[in-house]
Amino acid sequence: MEMVVGLDGLGDLALHIILSKLGPEGTVKVSSVSKRLSLFTSEDSLWAQFCFHDLHLSTPQDHQGNPAPSFKAAYQLWREAFAMYPWPLVKRVKRCWDKLKKWLSNNFPEAEATLRRGASESDIQQLQTRLKVKLPLPTRLLYRFHDGQELTDKEHSETSRGSSLGIIGGYSFYYHLVNVYLLPISQVIAETEEVIRHLGFSSSSKYIVVAASARSEKLFFLNCTNGRLYVGTRNLPTDGEMIQCVPNALIHSVHDLHGDRQQDAMLLWLEEHGRRLENGIIKVREEENVRSICLFPEVPSLCSTAVTNGVQVRASAVFVPEFAKLQDEAEKYFFAYSIRMSLLPEGCIINGMTFSSCQLNWRHWVIRANEAIVSNVNGEAVIGMFPLLHPGEDEFVYESCTPLSSSSGSVEGSFTFVPGRLADPKGSSFEVQVARFPLQKPDYVF
Repeated sequence: MEMVVGLDGLGDLALHIILSKLGPEGTVKVSSVSKRLSLFTSEDSLWAQFCFHDLHLSTPQDHQGNPAPSFKAAYQLWREAFAMYPWPLVKRVKRCWDKLKKWLSNNFPEAEATLRRGASESDIQQLQTRLKVKLPLPTRLLYRFHDGQELTDKEHSETSRGSSLGIIGGYSFYYHLVNVYLLPISQVIAETEEVIRHLGFSSSSKYIVVAASARSEKLFFLNCTNGRLYVGTRNLPTDGEMIQCVPNALIHSVHDLHGDRQQDAMLLWLEEHGRRLENGIIKVREEENVRSICLFPEVPSLCSTAVTNGVQVRASAVFVPEFAKLQDEAEKYFFAYSIRMSLLPEGCIINGMTFSSCQLNWRHWVIRANEAIVSNVNGEAVIGMFPLLHPGEDEFVYESCTPLSSSSGSVEGSFTFVPGRLADPKGSSFEVQVARFPLQKPDYVF
């Protein structure tokens, strides 16, 4: 009490600083001590600090984005809306969504526009009743902020194989294209009931489908009991085979209302995805006027880069869980790889001579499982094409794939080019290096 009385005798600036350090709870406690403290603890500039510190709000608004009359009112509305949840977890989930939405707003606004408003507690209760599950606390909160993505029929048919606007992203190779989006609660119910009917899952299994590609080639399942996240393999339809997407050791207190370390795999997965986007590990790629988040890594050491005689080749791979077959020793794991080649602005330079074009003729690949060579391939062209490169043009990009018996390995090799064109060579052929890049089943599977 003496300390509080002492506060009342402080100067305005000192009092403001101390109240800001006390935080919202401490400020409310001292507000009733005196008229002066009551006035100071009601100052909106103070509550603006609290709103920014806890919720990163720069304008007063409630959790649905509606304007609030003041920052103090906004803070109260937020606390009331999430009163049943641990406040540190609310702040963490908001930070997770804020990071994702900031990146989407800057880089992929058309995907940000598909995020639905937050689900209500009654929507969540309907899911739990219908599917006989209890959602982990972090996942409940994730849905309270955004109820998945809303993809229209037009967006679903934007490409011949579904929408490109999934915020988790995807990849393509040959005739396989996947792009994963977050399911709204209504689709979680529908997809989970479909899985129970057609894949033989028990209705008491406690798995729900939380993310999927547009044609359901790729399905992500949350175990509501332990908070773990899984993705289906090629054997999912026959024996329910799945691969875990987040390390077990990180999952903690998924149903604990009173702890301070609640984290399920869904929250950890989205946080890691936000980190990868923010750090430029993965980016938006445009292909045939269609933009999407591409899961092929863009930075070292996951992406290799080599320049030979002015030809630059970048290469990286992604684990493809929906093609993995864990019971098949020869093709247990499956990887797709992306090769991006271009001719630098100075052109093709050989023995001091500069050429304005060069064309690929031959490829050579060495594929390793761990350090053992499992494939040594020589052949004409790449996916039946002989790319002709000119200085400063966009990269020529192609994708291919390989099964692997181990969860790690590598690819390296070379391309044989001729200066000029194959039909009109201007000199002798030369080899272009493809620096080694990893094939690695990651800790976080997307």
